[in-house]
Amino acid sequence: MPRFTKRLIGILSIGSTLSYAQARTDTLLTHLFATNQNPVFQQVLKEPDTYRLQIIYTQINRDKNNTPSFTNYYFHVDSTSYFNPASTVKLPLALLSLEKLNALKIPGVTKFTAMQFDSAYSGQTKEWKDATAKNGYPSIAQFIRKAFLVSDNDAYSRMYEFVGQGQINRSLHTKGYLDTRITHRFVRMTADENRHTNPIRFIREDGKLIYAQPAAYNKDPFDFTRIAKLGKGYYAKDSLIHEPFNFTERNKMPLETFQQILQSVMFPLSVPATQRFNLTKDDYTFLYQYLSQYPGETNYPKYDAKQYYDSYVKFFFMDSLHHQMPAGVRVFNKVGWAYGFLTDASYVVDFNNKVEYMLTATIYVNSDGILNDDKYEFESIGNPFMYQLGQTIYQYERKRKRKYSPNLDQFQIPYEKRTNDSRPTIKNVDN
Repeated sequence: MPRFTKRLIGILSIGSTLSYAQARTDTLLTHLFATNQNPVFQQVLKEPDTYRLQIIYTQINRDKNNTPSFTNYYFHVDSTSYFNPASTVKLPLALLSLEKLNALKIPGVTKFTAMQFDSAYSGQTKEWKDATAKNGYPSIAQFIRKAFLVSDNDAYSRMYEFVGQGQINRSLHTKGYLDTRITHRFVRMTADENRHTNPIRFIREDGKLIYAQPAAYNKDPFDFTRIAKLGKGYYAKDSLIHEPFNFTERNKMPLETFQQILQSVMFPLSVPATQRFNLTKDDYTFLYQYLSQYPGETNYPKYDAKQYYDSYVKFFFMDSLHHQMPAGVRVFNKVGWAYGFLTDASYVVDFNNKVEYMLTATIYVNSDGILNDDKYEFESIGNPFMYQLGQTIYQYERKRKRKYSPNLDQFQIPYEKRTNDSRPTIKNVDN
C-alpha cells in the first residue's frame, strides 16, 4: 500500500454517523465561480436545481513530510438528491473485483488469469474469448482496462457477474457506503435476472481448469422506500409514456460516496480502515495506470486514438476544441453519462507546476423533460459546463499558495507506448 497519512481534515464520514441535510454551498466556491463569466457556466450556476448540479472541490495540502491533508468545499451538494450514476459504478466494481480475487487466495488465480463466462439462467450470455486481449481471453485486468480507458459497458457487466449482486452491496454497505446500491448489469434484463449471476471458470491458457465459480443468486432484499422519479415522460421502445421515469430500483451512488471511493484508492490511509478496499501494492499500481492512461497509449485493447482521444473520458479537460491534455497533467478519474446526467470524480496532478487536487461533479441536461429520446444537451451545455468548471478550479489551483510543495513522484506512471502493428483499431464501443 502506498505511504499516505492517517490524518484527515475536513472530510465527511460516510459511516453510521452520516446525516443528510439540505444542499450545502461554501462561499469559497461561490466567489471563485463568479470569476468565470462564461455564459454557459453562469447559466448553470444560476439554476442549480434545474440542472441538479452538485460539486465537491477537495483541496490537498502537504506538510513538511509530504503528508497530505484534505478539505472539502461544496456547491449545492445534497446526498438525498438522486442522480443516475451511470458508468461511475464501474469504479467500485473494479475495486470489488480485485478485492474478491485477493480474498479467494487461490494459487494461479490473479487479475491477469484467463476467464470464461457460461450461462445458466434467462438473459445470461457466454463469453469465452476476448479478441481485444493479448492472450485472447477475458480477465479482470482486461475488464478494468476497458472500463477505465473508454468506459466499456460489457466489462462492467462481467465484473458484476464475477462479484455477484449480493456481495457487491454487502461489501459496500460494510465499508460504510450505506446509501449506495448496485442492482443491475448494463444490458436489458429483469430485476430477477439481475439477481442471478453466471457460472465462471478461471483457466490456464492451455484450457486446464484452475477454479470454477458456480452460478449465484442474491436473496438479500433492497430498500426501495425512497422514490426517485425524474422528467415528465420517457420512451419505452417506440412509445412515449407520459409519466416520470422511475429510477427507484436503479443503481444509486451519492456524489460524496463517489468522491470518497476515489480518494480511498488514491490516498488509502486518508480514509478510515473500514472504508478501504483490500488491495495489494500491485493492484494500486495497476489502478493508477489505467485510471490515468490514454486510450491512444494502450496496445490491448487497441482503441482508435482519433475517436478515443486523450481527454475522451476526462470531462474537466474536454471541450470541442481541445482533445489534448495540458503538458505535465494527468487525471486519475472515472466518469459516467446517461439519461442526461454527466458525472466525473477526478484526482488531478500537474507535475510541471506541482499541483494536486480533487474535483467531483454531476450535472443533468434534459430541457424537454423526456428521457430515452437521445435529446440531451451534452454537447451544448453539459460538456462545456464541465470543462469550464474544470478550468476554473485548475487555474485557481495553479495560483494557490502552498506552504510546502508536494512531492508527486509516487504518481509518476511508466505508461505504455502504442506499437505499430497490423491490427485494426477499435472504433465502436458500447459505453
